[in-house]
Amino acid sequence: MSAELRFRLVGEAFKKQPVKVETPKERPSEYFGKYVFSRQKMFKYLPADVYSQMVDVMDHGAPLDRSIADAVARGMKQWAMELGATHYTHWFQPLTEGTAEKHDAFVEHDGKGGMVEEFTGKLLMQQEPDASSFPNGGIRNTFEARGYSAWDPTSPVFVIDDTLCIPTIFISYTGESLDYKAPLLKTLHAIDEAATRVARYFEPEVKKVTVNLGWEQEYFLVDEDLYSARPDLMLTGRTLMGHDSAKNQQMDDHYFGTIPDRVQAFMKDLETQALELGIPCKTRHNEVAPMQFELAPIFEECNLAVDHNMLLMSLMKRVARKHSFRVLLHEKPFDGINGSGKHNNWSLSTDTGTLLHAPGKTPEQNLRFITFIVETLMGVWRHNGLLKASIMSASNAHRLGANEAPPAIISSFLGKQVSELLEHLERADKDDLFAMKGKQGKKLDIPQIPELLLDNTDRNRTSPFAFTGNRFEFRAVGSEANCASAMIALNAAVADELNDFRQRVDEKMSRLTTEQTEALKASGHSPLMHAIIDTLREDIRTCAAIRFDGNGYSDEWVQEATRRGLDVEKSCPLIFDRYLDDQSVAMFERLGVMTRKELEARNEVKWETYVKKLQIEARVMGDLAMNHIIPVATHYQSKLIKNVQGINDIFSTPIFTSEKAERLSARNMKLIEEIAERTETIERLVEELTDARRVANRIENIRSRAIAYHDTVEPKMEAIRHEVDHLEMIVEDGLWTLPKYRELLFIR
Repeated sequence: MSAELRFRLVGEAFKKQPVKVETPKERPSEYFGKYVFSRQKMFKYLPADVYSQMVDVMDHGAPLDRSIADAVARGMKQWAMELGATHYTHWFQPLTEGTAEKHDAFVEHDGKGGMVEEFTGKLLMQQEPDASSFPNGGIRNTFEARGYSAWDPTSPVFVIDDTLCIPTIFISYTGESLDYKAPLLKTLHAIDEAATRVARYFEPEVKKVTVNLGWEQEYFLVDEDLYSARPDLMLTGRTLMGHDSAKNQQMDDHYFGTIPDRVQAFMKDLETQALELGIPCKTRHNEVAPMQFELAPIFEECNLAVDHNMLLMSLMKRVARKHSFRVLLHEKPFDGINGSGKHNNWSLSTDTGTLLHAPGKTPEQNLRFITFIVETLMGVWRHNGLLKASIMSASNAHRLGANEAPPAIISSFLGKQVSELLEHLERADKDDLFAMKGKQGKKLDIPQIPELLLDNTDRNRTSPFAFTGNRFEFRAVGSEANCASAMIALNAAVADELNDFRQRVDEKMSRLTTEQTEALKASGHSPLMHAIIDTLREDIRTCAAIRFDGNGYSDEWVQEATRRGLDVEKSCPLIFDRYLDDQSVAMFERLGVMTRKELEARNEVKWETYVKKLQIEARVMGDLAMNHIIPVATHYQSKLIKNVQGINDIFSTPIFTSEKAERLSARNMKLIEEIAERTETIERLVEELTDARRVANRIENIRSRAIAYHDTVEPKMEAIRHEVDHLEMIVEDGLWTLPKYRELLFIR
C-alpha cells in the first residue's frame, strides 16, 4: 500500500457517518429472546407431557428420554420455520477457542420425486460430523475421523438468519471430550453434588447448587479500511509494530467518556440482536484505552453464560462489519496501552439463596458464608498454578503482568472485613466462639458481617482473584478466551475441596464419643458446628499463602510469592505443564471430569496452538519488515542523500565556506547513518528470526518446540519491533505506508 492510499483511507474514515439502525419499536423486555426456543415457546409448541419432561431435564438434571425427542424436534422445527429457518446445525465449541457449525437443510426425499421438510429426534439428539481437522491432541487418527455432537438440552436452541442452532457437546468415537462444553458440564455436576452436601450442614432443605457466571467483555474497534491496510492486524489480531501515539490513554479521558456516534450505533445494533438471542446485555461503556469498550450482561447460569459469550463474540464481529468496523478481541492488540480482558464473576447459589452472600440472618448462615469462602480459597491455593494455566495463551501472555492486568501470579484479595473475620475465627479461643443459648439453643459469637460489605471490597485491582461482595472476580481471563477453560479449572478445584472438607468434618463427627457429644450439647455447643469450625480453622491456616492484599505488580511480591510456594512461572509453554501435575490429574479423574489421556491431548493442542500463533506472527513480522519497512526507510534515506548532495553542491561555491555546508548537512547525515544501522540490524534480525523458526520447527516434541518458540523466536520479534518503531519516528510521515497508532486509535 502506498502512503497516498494510507492518507486517503484515514481521511475517509474520519468522514464516515453512523449507520442508521432500525430498532424494534417495542421495549427490550418484549423482544428479549425472540429467536430463542425458550420455556414459553416450548410450552406453546410441545405437548404438555413432553414439556413437563423437558423442564425436569433442565431443572433437575433428569436423563433425557429419547422417546420424546421426535416430539421436541417437531416443535422446534415448526417454531424455527415460522421464523424463516431452512437449515439446522449442531453448534459446538472445539478446542480452537471459537465455535463450529455444519448446516443441513430441513429436507428429505418424499419418495414421490419431491422433497419434504423433515427434522427428527435422531437428528436433534446426535450427529456424526467428520470434524477430523479440529485439534484433538492425538486422540483420533485422521483415518478414524468419527466424532459425535450430542444435544445439550440445558442450553436453549436459537435461530440465526435461516439456521436453527442446537448447542451440543463434541466427543470422540471412544468418548473423550474434544470440546469445552463436555468437561464444563461435568464440573458443574461435580460442584452441584459437592456444594449441596456441604450446604445441607446449614440448610437441610437445599436441593441444588448452581454456578453463576457474569462475564465482562472488553474489546477494541478499528475502522475497517485501516484494519485492511495493516496485514499484522488482519493475520494475527494485533499490531506487531507501531510507535506509541503522543497521546494515548494517559489523560484517562476515554474511560467512561461519551460514546462516539459511530460506536453508539454499533452498540445499539449489537445489543438489539443480542437481546433477541436471549443474551441479557446490561452495561456498556468506554474503557481506559482509546477505542476500547466493554459490554457486560446480567449474571446467568454458568453453562448458559459461556454459550452466550461465545455467541456474542461471533455476533460482534458480524455486526461490526455492518458499521465499517472490525472488532479486535486479542488481549493486546496495541503496545503501550491497556489490553483487553474478560473478568469472570463467579458465584454459587442454591435453590434457597446465594451461598457467598452476607450478612446472613442467623449465625449458621454466616458460618455457611465463611465455609464457602474458605473452601474456595483452598481450591485456589492448592491449584493456583492450574488456574493460571487455564487462562494462559500466547495472546494473554502479552497482557498478564502489565499494569492494566493482574500479575502472572494467582492470589486472592478479600478486603479488610472478610480478612479480619477469618483471622478472628482462626485465632479466637474455641469457647469464645460460643455464647449463651439463643432462640434455637445455640448461637455462634461470630461477628455479623457489616451491611456495607460490598463497599469494603474490590479495592485491589492488581488481584487476579478478588472477592467483590457476593462473588469472586477472576480477572485474569483473556478477552478472546472461551470462559469455559477458566471455569472448568475453578469449578473442579472448588468441588474437590468441598468434598475433602465434608469428608474431614464427617470424620471429626465420627470420632466424637457419646460422652463428648453430650458434653458439647450440655454446654450449648452443636457438635456439628464444632466440627465445622475446627476444620475451617485448619483450612484458614493452610490457605493463608493465597491471600494477598498488597501491590501485585511489585518486585517484592514476586519474591514473597516464591517464598509462599505460589507458582511464579511466566513462560506460557511451561505454565501449561500444570495441567499434567499429579495433583491436577488426580483431581480431574477423581471428579470424573477428564482422564489423563484427555488432559495430555488438550496440552498437545495448547502447545501446538501456541507454536502456530507465534509462527504466523514471525512470518508476518518478517514480511512486513522486509517488504514494507526497509523499502520505505531506504527510500527516505535516498531522499536524504540527495538532499546532502544538493547542499554540498550549493555550498561548494566560493561565497560559502565548507564548514557551513557540513553544519547544514550534519543532521541529515546523522539520520542517514541511523537508518543504515537500523535497517542493517533489521535485516540481520529477520534472518536470525527465520533461522530460529526453522530450528524450532525441526523439534519433534511439541512441548519442546513451544519452549523453543518462546525462548528463541519471540525475543527476535521483540528486537525487530524495537528497531522498526524507532524508524517510524525517523522516516517522513508522507512515505510511511502502514496506518499509525494515532490514526487507528482516534477514528470516530
